[in-house]
Amino acid sequence: MDREPPPFVKRRPSAPSGFFSTEAAALAWLAEPGVVRVPRVLAVDATTITLERIMVGGPSDRGAEDLGRGLAELHAAGAPAFGAPWPGFIGPLPMDNEEVHDWPTFYAERRVQPFLRRARDLGAVTSAQVVEIEGVLGRLRELAGASAGEPPSRIHGDLWSGNVVWDGDGLAWLIDPAAHGGHRETDLAMLDLFGLARLDRVLAAYDEARPLADGWRSRVALHQLHPLVVHAVLFGAPYGARAASAAKAARESLR
Repeated sequence: MDREPPPFVKRRPSAPSGFFSTEAAALAWLAEPGVVRVPRVLAVDATTITLERIMVGGPSDRGAEDLGRGLAELHAAGAPAFGAPWPGFIGPLPMDNEEVHDWPTFYAERRVQPFLRRARDLGAVTSAQVVEIEGVLGRLRELAGASAGEPPSRIHGDLWSGNVVWDGDGLAWLIDPAAHGGHRETDLAMLDLFGLARLDRVLAAYDEARPLADGWRSRVALHQLHPLVVHAVLFGAPYGARAASAAKAARESLR
């Protein structure tokens, strides 16, 4: 008889207030439409969260295509506004989830600028790099084109490759969310940032299920600005330089 695998327990004795309850709320919100796999929350308190254990395997073509279709449906489930009714965290860092109804405003004021200021104060970005990035923030509506008017999507919010776990059947599970109402291209740009296995199949299945706005590939760098300035805060100047390069690429995409 197969035994149920033991649960997975995450502990953080110094967790800020609401850290694990936010994770539990975010996982439940992502699970609500029933279109992506997330671990069930078994218990949560101020310093721990206990989750269903995922038996880890490796990626498969079928799993990649299933993930692409699932993300398309998850995003289509939507959100009331850009932001969320719970506190925001990305990794260990707090994040402003105050809700607004305009994506360029949300992305500039709630996502990039707070971390850019912190990175500047830490010396992780130079004055010239700040000018480059802020110049792009001032042109977000122009750079995003028609996609700037898309309604808020239900997004994972921190969907780098390490937060996609492939199980023994080659199917994808999403973990460690920073879930909120956001722009759907943000999740896809995050998958690209550090390279997800079989990403081409994920994107093709996504675009077939719910076609992306014209020119979305030229906007990948724009949507990578936020995670890159977050990484500059966490890991220093090399990511500040990458953020400035992404800003330059985003600006030059209009040429």
